[in-house]
Amino acid sequence: MSNLNSKRKYISFGLVTVFMAAMAFAVVAACTNSTARAKPSFVVKDPPKPGVVAKIGNEDITEDMLIGEDKLDFFDLKKREYELRMDRMHKLLEEKLIGAEAKKAGISVDDYISKKVVKGGLKISDSEYKKFVKDKHIPESQINPQIKERIFSYLQMQKRQDAVQAYVAKLSKSIAVEVYFRKPRMQVNVEIGQAPTTGNAKAPVTIVEFSDFQCPFCSRGADTVNEVKKRYGSKINIAFRHFPLPMHKEARGASEASMCVNEQGSAKFWKYHDKLFKNPDKLDMASLERYAKDTGADLKKYKECMDAKKYKDHVQKDLEYGEKIGVKSTPTFFINGQILSGALPIDAFAELIDDELKTR
Repeated sequence: MSNLNSKRKYISFGLVTVFMAAMAFAVVAACTNSTARAKPSFVVKDPPKPGVVAKIGNEDITEDMLIGEDKLDFFDLKKREYELRMDRMHKLLEEKLIGAEAKKAGISVDDYISKKVVKGGLKISDSEYKKFVKDKHIPESQINPQIKERIFSYLQMQKRQDAVQAYVAKLSKSIAVEVYFRKPRMQVNVEIGQAPTTGNAKAPVTIVEFSDFQCPFCSRGADTVNEVKKRYGSKINIAFRHFPLPMHKEARGASEASMCVNEQGSAKFWKYHDKLFKNPDKLDMASLERYAKDTGADLKKYKECMDAKKYKDHVQKDLEYGEKIGVKSTPTFFINGQILSGALPIDAFAELIDDELKTR
């Protein structure tokens, strides 16, 4: 009984505390609102000429001046708006085009999709399930029956969406569909510097990657880059710049080690690069040395390079340069200056690369 009473007192005290805090906030808010903050005298009007977004005194303020160093943040907003618009376009196409076909058949859109579009073909095979688990790097030990069921449900939903999109694409060939907004582009002049490269130096497409050897997402990104290399061959040139994140304590050492291997040959660097990304959880000094030996590097030269911390400044400059041009996470790629962030599938790379190849 005494425990219950003490608990009630604790609850009552807690309620009183919350109430008092709320009252205090209300008082502060009231006081704040009673005295409006001073604001600049803005006059909103149409721009006097294209590209000008404001004027201070007699000086025209351009879009670039307004955005300043927040270029990537503004671009992300524009890209998100474009993606939302395109999502709505796909939904409208589905509603209009499949809706018209469903109306002719005298059934609902859902029934039409089930009977005419999907045709009951939503069964997921074991091979499709296993491929998804492998591609997403999901440990088998973490998959219980509930998670497995969710994966199958997700794959079924994806298969349905793919079938609907394919059907809409087919219908749209006979109906004019015009879009009056364009995909946003942001051109960043990215320097390769002294970065290790692979591919054709005169290729029409250059990919500059900023990455971290201890980052698991970067490991997936490296796998995708290898797919890109196989698909596009001499049409691309790839440069690797270092961006070791502060929470990854062994990433900086791995970056320095990779550059020590690089000075013994570009082919050795890329072999070492792949080795590091296959072992992001084993990047201690002994392991880094063992990987260098596995790539065929001269260990005496490698040790001398590491002991002298020869590439400490190089890695730091890569990091600072990445921050300067707006890199905020790893992996981040610049494809002819077009930014692509994250461990994305090859289709995301292909879309940008194909666009660049068309304009060359």
